[in-house]
Amino acid sequence: MVEAGQALATVEAMKMENVLKAEKKATIKSVKVEAGQSLAVDEVIMEFE
Repeated sequence: MVEAGQALATVEAMKMENVLKAEKKATIKSVKVEAGQSLAVDEVIMEFE
């Protein structure tokens, strides 16, 4: 479970860190990536129920 405004992940792009936050209360169904993994544009990071 995550609450609205809770930090979900930090994504680094061009030496800048961007914190992804939950828009609303939800349950995380799965995390599709691992810490330190390089991501493609539009890659799914996590899924919610």
